[in-house]
Formats: sequence, structure tokens, C-alpha cells
Amino acid sequence: MSAADRCALRYQALLEHTSTEHHRWHDWFVERPAAWAVPFATGRMATIGGVVMHIFAVELRYAQRLLDQEVTPWEGFPQTSIEDVFELGDNARAQLVDFLTSAPESELDRVLTFQTLTAGTVTASKHKIASNIFLHGIRHWGQIATVLRQQGFSDQWSHDMLLSSVKM
Repeated sequence: MSAADRCALRYQALLEHTSTEHHRWHDWFVERPAAWAVPFATGRMATIGGVVMHIFAVELRYAQRLLDQEVTPWEGFPQTSIEDVFELGDNARAQLVDFLTSAPESELDRVLTFQTLTAGTVTASKHKIASNIFLHGIRHWGQIATVLRQQGFSDQWSHDMLLSSVKM
């Protein structure tokens, strides 16, 4: 088994679970567009749609770092339609999968230092950055699910990996 195959295998269950969740959320929002505009916080994340944009923009920016690409500036992510935001998410996920299926094991140990919008300068291995992509998204999707339930959108599915179809 190649180093890239071992890397992809390490993240296979998380990739499968989170990708399935992304597609279920897309379909759910298409059927309930009013949920997209539910208030959430302030600034870029003032609405649920803004939080979803944030999740996918962060995933793309981290995937670009992992692939040693130029990172899209925050201004490059306008608040747009459900379809546009989920297309961004699909693009971000494709780049993450590209990294996870092509990176040699030694690349995961490589340390990057970069500036973030809210946490200042961060130094982390590519392995930690890749892992954080999943945890960041899962945390925010949990917040989204909770806020939507509080606003009366309780017709959701179980989001737990344990209850998903993912085989491990």
C-alpha cells in the first residue's frame, strides 16, 4: 500500500460521513430555502447560509494550503445562493481528497505557518490541518442543526456518525 493510499484510508470514514452530510444538507436547504436565512451570529456568519459559506471557505483555504496553492482571499467568497455555496463545498472537498489521495506520508509531517482571520498566526503540521478541516466543519454543522431546531426546523435526520451508513 502506498503512502498516499494509507493517508486516504486514515481519513476515509470522515470523508464518507462528512461528504454524505454535505449532500443531505444541500438537499434539505433546497427543500427549505427559508432556513438558509435564519439568523445565526454576526458579520460573515449572520445567517445560516453565511455559516455554511464559512465552513466551505475554510475547507477550501486549508485544502489550498495543504496543496501548496495560493489561498483564496476572504473577499473571494461572496454570500451567494445555496447552489453556489454547495458548489464551493464540492470544489473544496475535491481539493481535500486530491491532497489526501496524493500526498506522500512525509508530506503530512510538514509544518506550515500561516495567518488566520481570527486566531492570528498558526503553526501546524499538514496532518493536523487536514484533521482540523473535519473537526471545524462537524462543529459548525452541529451548531447549524441546533439553531435550526430552535427556530422550528426540527425535520432533520440523525447526524451522528454512529447512526450513519459508514462502515468501519
